[in-house]
Amino acid sequence: MLYRVRMGRIKSALEIALERSDSIKSDKQSIELFEAKQKGKKLANEFLEGTITSLPDEIKKESPGSQANLKQGIFDVLVSRIVLPQNKDELTRIEAAIQGLAAVSGDKRLGQIAGQFTQVMEQYLEEAEQFEEAVKRQYAPKLRQKEEELSRRLGRQIKIDPFQDPEFVAFFTQHLNGLKANYQAAADQVREEVTRVFSG
Repeated sequence: MLYRVRMGRIKSALEIALERSDSIKSDKQSIELFEAKQKGKKLANEFLEGTITSLPDEIKKESPGSQANLKQGIFDVLVSRIVLPQNKDELTRIEAAIQGLAAVSGDKRLGQIAGQFTQVMEQYLEEAEQFEEAVKRQYAPKLRQKEEELSRRLGRQIKIDPFQDPEFVAFFTQHLNGLKANYQAAADQVREEVTRVFSG
């Protein structure tokens, strides 16, 4: 009886030890996968900075078991760059991000998506520039009135930068948001499409 109880205790201690070793193994595996993902993020940033030129070559250097997580890290960084660009330099970086995703996935459709995205966003940047000029022209009489009033009060010629005038900024932002909303939908759609192609 006593022997049976002791064996029960030994067995349960052995089971506990095995559970702990399984837990350590899974923790070690989780850490390795996490590290591969982090390395992928670092590679993506280096690619965007131009420090490395070929993401597929960098992936091949890693063990087959960590490549999926490495790719996921690269994807997370590059897909987050697909946004509405503020200028042509940013648009070039976005195009590079999509081309990087195309290289990693090996899917030529992503290269085509990059070309389409660039065309649409070039149109957006052109429209945004024209829009700014149009809004400045529309607001010019009100701005001149404010300049004249300030010049009279201060006794010297005053010139106001429209973007220093809170009323103009509010007016400009309100109208610009409408333009942005149209193109933001296009950027969101491209991001979803890239995610679908990359995951598929």
